[in-house]
Amino acid sequence: MNEPDDLIACHECDALFNRRTLPRRTTAICPRCGDTLYYNVSKNLDKICALTLAAVFTFLIAQGFPIVELDANGITSQTTLIGAIVALWSEDMQVVAIIVFFSTILFPLTELIALLYVLIPLRAGFVPPAFNEVLRAIGFVRPWGMIEVFMLGVLVTLVKMVSLARVIPEAALFAFGALTLMFAVVVSFDPRALWDYADRLPRRRTPPGPALDERHAPEAGRGGLERATPPATRRES
Repeated sequence: MNEPDDLIACHECDALFNRRTLPRRTTAICPRCGDTLYYNVSKNLDKICALTLAAVFTFLIAQGFPIVELDANGITSQTTLIGAIVALWSEDMQVVAIIVFFSTILFPLTELIALLYVLIPLRAGFVPPAFNEVLRAIGFVRPWGMIEVFMLGVLVTLVKMVSLARVIPEAALFAFGALTLMFAVVVSFDPRALWDYADRLPRRRTPPGPALDERHAPEAGRGGLERATPPATRRES
């Protein structure tokens, strides 16, 4: 029987296939249903790691500088995102302040730090401790990071404030704009590809046993095993 680490199941039809190393810019396709099984991430790994590191620095800039400055008849005021959260808390809107803090600061920062925690060791050629738990944490916090929603709300507010005061964009506003674009790329990266990449790192394996019997080839989701065959590959343009 094939070793479990050498097999991959289709997420759509439960068919099992022998995993094999893919050339660059190619994707393994399930020949039964056409769903994507996995793809070569060795080149994308460097890009995502660099983009995540840049997003961390941009995030710090966005938190440390004012977002906008308002000038109304010579009276100016400016605030940071943390200052706005403190103001919401002081105005007895604790629930709103907590939601804004979690969705715009805690969860996005947690995702970025967790990605760096797994990406940097993988590029160095080893799997970090608690690798599976960290990837599951990324999957949990990812839907709750709402930088783009916050940015949309800021833009709507600025349009309404133009008629009341002079609006001067500050550094944090541009940083949040750049961070929104970075997160759009980072979020599009499938964490499952990191699991596949970690499985292909050099590690001790036991010799493979005999091949699966073709007579015992029901679907994996029904308690049996699909006959393990190499998946189809498709070269990306």
